[in-house]
Amino acid sequence: MAESNHQNNSDYIVMRYFKFIFLSLIALSAIEVQAQTDSVLSVKQCVDIAIKNNLQVRQSELDMERLRIGYKQAKENLLPSLNGEVDHSINQGRSINPFTNSYVNQSYTSGNYSLNASLTLFSGLQNLNAIKQTSLAFQAGKMDFQQAKDQVTINVITAYLLVLDNTELLSQVYNQLDVSKKQVERLEILEKEGANKLPSDLYDLRGTYGDNQLNVVNAKNTLEASKLSLLQILNIPYNRNLKLEPISVQDVAKQTDQNSEQVYNTALDQLAYVKAAELRRESAEKGVKVAKGALSPSISLFGGLFTNYSSAAQNSVFTDSTTVKTGDFVNTPGGGKQSVYTTQANYANKSIGYYDQFKNNYSTQVGVRLSVPILNYFQNRNKVKLAKLDLMNSKYVEENSKILLRQNVEQAYLNMVSAYNRYNVLVDQVKAYGESFRIAEIRFNAGVLTSVDFVVAKNNLDKTKLNLINARYDCFIYNKILDYYQGKLAL
Repeated sequence: MAESNHQNNSDYIVMRYFKFIFLSLIALSAIEVQAQTDSVLSVKQCVDIAIKNNLQVRQSELDMERLRIGYKQAKENLLPSLNGEVDHSINQGRSINPFTNSYVNQSYTSGNYSLNASLTLFSGLQNLNAIKQTSLAFQAGKMDFQQAKDQVTINVITAYLLVLDNTELLSQVYNQLDVSKKQVERLEILEKEGANKLPSDLYDLRGTYGDNQLNVVNAKNTLEASKLSLLQILNIPYNRNLKLEPISVQDVAKQTDQNSEQVYNTALDQLAYVKAAELRRESAEKGVKVAKGALSPSISLFGGLFTNYSSAAQNSVFTDSTTVKTGDFVNTPGGGKQSVYTTQANYANKSIGYYDQFKNNYSTQVGVRLSVPILNYFQNRNKVKLAKLDLMNSKYVEENSKILLRQNVEQAYLNMVSAYNRYNVLVDQVKAYGESFRIAEIRFNAGVLTSVDFVVAKNNLDKTKLNLINARYDCFIYNKILDYYQGKLAL
């Protein structure tokens, strides 16, 4: 009974120990994730986290590794093949003794052992073309892997900049709220002192203050939504405390030095998914040659080493000799006869040992084999046709990728130019509305301007400042997209 209680206590302690370890690991994981999102993250750190956590990038890496193995196998197909074979059997009844090649009617065991080698000397250059085909496919896989990382990178940068954009917008909305609040407080003081000539001015400003409060709420929600989008791309849990390292975008509202055609031509040489399409088309061309090679005769060198064993194998072994009558007689003097004797060797059948049979029964074989495909259900010819269809499809994919690239570059370039022009107009507009609001505020404080005109001037300035922030970040984003197409995306 005491031993049972002791065992139960031991099990309980072990369970508590493993439970403690398990909870500790969970806590450490939570702390690590929390630390990731509580610290200030740079755009490079976000990109590294996203690439590490993105499952599509991981799948692309697995596909690349699969193609690498296929390329390695294609090269190893040039090596000779070597195979060993062993079989043992139990035979009963009438069968052929493999040792004597004669029929026996008994129970015995037998074994056959062989070692075969083969080397392809010529097969329509299939192996060499297969190496080139798989090598190109592997290179295309590398480009796909790079494209997956590039796509994640541009998505992270866009989401990152959107968070910064919304952060600056929220700051601007807070500034607008502060201006409204000060005006409301000023009019409330004048109202208490009886110095406010138009009570409606206070209510107009309170309404404007309420609008600004609502704008703050909306800006906060928009900012949190953009944080959520970024964290989802990073594949880590949402955290309101996420902070991002700011990027200076004051001098980025500019046009690229190249036009859309120049950007497109550069992208043809730099962009990973375009290179992948080209490499797949070249791989498909080699695939046609591989399929055509199967129509040619093949020559191979082969050889083998063989031996066998049979429990029925026996040989005669000398045991002794005896003197026996031959049945003949010789005449002796006096008319008698004397029997003739001879010496007779006696033998006994003895099973041949396993090692002796294995050593003595071996044989070798060396030869050259010529194989000529004549009629194989037209499989080889149909494989050539299918390979040509694959080639045609890869050409269409390559052409379509270039068409989509041109369209995307032209769209991104147009967006960049539009954002740049919009930004320049808004810069002048902010200056104009800023001066207008400064004068309106002076006149309103002096009591020579109605609250309606003051609110209009303030709303014009507030709206223009928000538009300017959006336009500046749009210029930055579209320039980054064009940098991506030119293969010079810098973090």
